[in-house]
Amino acid sequence: MPVLSYNNDSFLLDGQPFRILSGAMHYFRIVPDYWEDRLRKLKACGFNTVETYIPWNLHEPKQGEYCFEGLADVLTFIEKAADLGLHVILRPSPYICAEWEFGGLPAWLLAEPDMRIRCFHQPYLDKLDAYYDVLLPKLRPYLSTNGGPVIALQVENEYGSFGNDHSYLLYLKQAYEKRDMDVLLFTSDGPINYCLQSGMIPDTLATVNFGSKATEAFSVLKQYQPNKPVMCMEFWNGWFDHWGKPHIQRESGDTASALDEILASGGSVNFYMFHGGTNFGFYNGANFADRYEATVTSYDYDAPLNECGDPTDKYFAIREVLSKYSDLEGIPVPKPSAKKAYGTIRLTEQADLFASLDHLSTSVQSVYPKPMEMLGQDYGFILYTTHVSGPKQQCELIIEEVRDRALVYVNDEYKGTLERWNHDVKVMFDIPAEGARIDILVENMGRVNYGPRMMDAKGITQSVRLVSIEWWKHLLFDWTIRPLPLTDLANLAFQPIQDCKKDGPTFCRGVFQVDELADTFLALDGWTKGVAYVNGFNLGRYWNAGPQRTLYVPAPLLRQGSNEIVVFELHGMESNEVKLVDAHMLG
Repeated sequence: MPVLSYNNDSFLLDGQPFRILSGAMHYFRIVPDYWEDRLRKLKACGFNTVETYIPWNLHEPKQGEYCFEGLADVLTFIEKAADLGLHVILRPSPYICAEWEFGGLPAWLLAEPDMRIRCFHQPYLDKLDAYYDVLLPKLRPYLSTNGGPVIALQVENEYGSFGNDHSYLLYLKQAYEKRDMDVLLFTSDGPINYCLQSGMIPDTLATVNFGSKATEAFSVLKQYQPNKPVMCMEFWNGWFDHWGKPHIQRESGDTASALDEILASGGSVNFYMFHGGTNFGFYNGANFADRYEATVTSYDYDAPLNECGDPTDKYFAIREVLSKYSDLEGIPVPKPSAKKAYGTIRLTEQADLFASLDHLSTSVQSVYPKPMEMLGQDYGFILYTTHVSGPKQQCELIIEEVRDRALVYVNDEYKGTLERWNHDVKVMFDIPAEGARIDILVENMGRVNYGPRMMDAKGITQSVRLVSIEWWKHLLFDWTIRPLPLTDLANLAFQPIQDCKKDGPTFCRGVFQVDELADTFLALDGWTKGVAYVNGFNLGRYWNAGPQRTLYVPAPLLRQGSNEIVVFELHGMESNEVKLVDAHMLG
């Protein structure tokens, strides 16, 4: 395979001028059966390169335990790209952002109280080196210098937006070099003075990220890096959604015009995203600017190829622009995948969460509430239980600090919900003379993936207090804690639904028949908030706060004949029915 280099103003592929026309798609957000389909549609649109991040937390979910199978089989993804004649750009930085949980960093890092991330902190670097000692030798045979399709590697990710520890950046560059990762290395940052000043590395190509005004962006880059080719490593042609906010879209013509400006300026480009995919399971990230905001399950991103892999109007608009720079004659336009509405499914069995605790977890005793990470848990839910004496009147429960959303129960009676982003709500109750049991069920809605608030431990991070109208304030001690990652529901003891439960956290199960496999979408009208599983696969979260109204169910998750659906509902539903429909509703 040809090797990428550059001269004064152009990339070179084996010495010949070359323009990188790349599209981003994340193998970990696409079921593996669809990797080839998405890559073919990328090439048919006029792209010659595919780019992907590599998330550390997916590949080392527990310290020292590595995973490169299923959604994590990055090597097969690279091979499929090579088979189609595509070049590959990899971004295997310890931090990826990507609206991905903790920006791709593993949650177990937070179990160390003195941990510091994204800087020259030796305990952090030691753990990163151990990971790179496993990951990079797997990638090395796929470098173009070894005959593979990988033409470039990124060092860190938008570091200039985070910090200014140049010794850390040099360490990462040298980590690649020591492990013989000898293809072109680059950084990517915003086209802003402080970003480039803090994010650039000597003898490493700098690229910039933006969504418009390419001429201005490249002009700033050239001030810092003259006589080198310019590239937009993240051309933001869409955007992501937060729960409770409107669905964000970008008009196709505007995207095409911005792309045309990049290419007319002589630039190379990487579409972020060409195909967004899905935040399956609990892998969505979150932002914290003025307040905490969790990213939705869909990572559609209003990309040219939508969440279920179908070409959009934007796809055809950019294909027309790219046809000026690529020979697309004779390449067929891809068709949408098959969709099917399997109809209404009645969930006929249920298992109450509180009655099922012994089937889901082992309890831990602690004097004070501990966050998930201190108990070896990464994602899902965590339950805190304690007992208080009575009587007490008009008590307010205060959690310092809830991360991210807590349902409060007193003697099995729901008293209210405390949310990290909403400080106006108070949970008040009385304690009877005989005392009471307090249960606090906390949901990790996704760790912050960008900015200075990334050290985002989950659960109850400090303390719980009862504050009374009688002016006393008590810290509550003596807790029973149950981690609830909900990765395995096989031991749940389901019972027939006699009467649809209207409130309280409950697992509901049903069966549906499939004769012909096709993509479909799970609609949960009348349900409130929770998580859905199909055939044991965690599709992700749903929430009637919107904007997302359906969950994508790729055909490869289904099987001919009998299929199982399990819905974990936190609050209650109007009926015990769900629907599988043939159209996605994102807002």
